[in-house]
Amino acid sequence: MTTATTSIGWYDANAEAFVARSFDSAMQGHRERFLAHVPAGGAVLDAGCGSGRDALAFHRAGYAVSAFDGSARLAALAARATGLPVAHMTFAEMDWDAAFDGVWACATLLHLPPADLPGALASIRRALKPGGAFFCSFKEGESRRFANGRFFTDMTPPGLRSVLAEAGFEPLELWGSDDVRPGRAGERWVSAVSRRPVADAAPSA
Repeated sequence: MTTATTSIGWYDANAEAFVARSFDSAMQGHRERFLAHVPAGGAVLDAGCGSGRDALAFHRAGYAVSAFDGSARLAALAARATGLPVAHMTFAEMDWDAAFDGVWACATLLHLPPADLPGALASIRRALKPGGAFFCSFKEGESRRFANGRFFTDMTPPGLRSVLAEAGFEPLELWGSDDVRPGRAGERWVSAVSRRPVADAAPSA
């Protein structure tokens, strides 16, 4: 069983509890930093949408939202919570080409092992229109670890900057923040907004 499959299995088994503790997390500030680089009413992909919290916020703000999650149970719960179609798929199954003005991957790529990140980032870059914005977030640190039934790839700010540059993204913003969920005092995140270069050809498969 792969690390990604293990994490998906955890979300399938714990979907309801995960949604209950994450749906109301205060992510408005992060969304605003991302949307500052997305045209009003543009096409946004919530890649690994989890509870559907952010997909719903984008939809209510007037964006054309698509969403998917690797967990079948989470995809079903997110569709119910948002009223939006939510596909059951993984990053490896992405096949969009220049379809989105923005891709939002909040606390999702962190479950991929480092060897799988370049392929996922290439698919995200391909899915973006030239100049399209990309948000991602990771737990801050240097570990590659299993914790509470899931695999995590942690990132330092310099590490995330390097990974995004190697994948062909142009940096826009990178920042650290505290975990906003109850009981997570002391846990830190590193987030970034980057973009597919305006003068860019799609990366090869």
